[in-house]
Amino acid sequence: MKKRMIVIIIGFVFLGVNIYANPVYWGYTGEEGPEYWGELSADYEMCSKGKNQSPINITGAIECELQPISFSYKRSTLDVINNGHTIKANYDVGSFIKVDGDTYNLIQIHWHTPSENTIEGKSFPMEAHFVHADKNGNLAVIGIMYTKGNKNSAISGVWDNMPSKRNATSKDSRVTISAMNMLPADKDYYYFNGSLTTPPCSEGVRWMVMKNPVEASIEQINKFHSTFHGDTNRPVQPINARPILK
Repeated sequence: MKKRMIVIIIGFVFLGVNIYANPVYWGYTGEEGPEYWGELSADYEMCSKGKNQSPINITGAIECELQPISFSYKRSTLDVINNGHTIKANYDVGSFIKVDGDTYNLIQIHWHTPSENTIEGKSFPMEAHFVHADKNGNLAVIGIMYTKGNKNSAISGVWDNMPSKRNATSKDSRVTISAMNMLPADKDYYYFNGSLTTPPCSEGVRWMVMKNPVEASIEQINKFHSTFHGDTNRPVQPINARPILK
């Protein structure tokens, strides 16, 4: 058993993972807030040095013929985590999108209040990020805005089982969620290149933000916001020379 543990530890070292290191804490306020992320760790330097950072204010989009996103989402069993920054719903293997001939597998869905991206300067009460990865680990994120309105039944399974404590997980194989039902009926979108919106703020992420929002009740929005005792959005970043397509 000791020999096996040594082999496992060596394997983690070669993968660049220090299993004994504590991750550098970051947050949304104070000296751990977004304006300081790039200073908290060398691993986070892209948060301050990157030129294609997310989120952005979507404005000045160029009209073009974007290819429709082909969605192939199945239902998933409930696997919800409160990681201290957001509520993340891990998604079962087998759901994916195809865009421009590339296939990206749906990994997880998480939320922010208020929205991170804005559209023509307008902020929304909440935003969902559908995080996908291709076979090479390249990321594609679909952003969906929420407006205040009727209760959103598609997210009820997540909301009803939302852990209130940090690093808590809620799993229930009897409960399923549908990413397909979380999408707006009209799936036109804006396209731009960007980054992760949280440390390490890695770039090279394909962003597709839905033009049309969906509704959620004020109670649902407030429940998420109160779980984290405040806002969980990174401020918009400079667009620089990036084109935004629509």
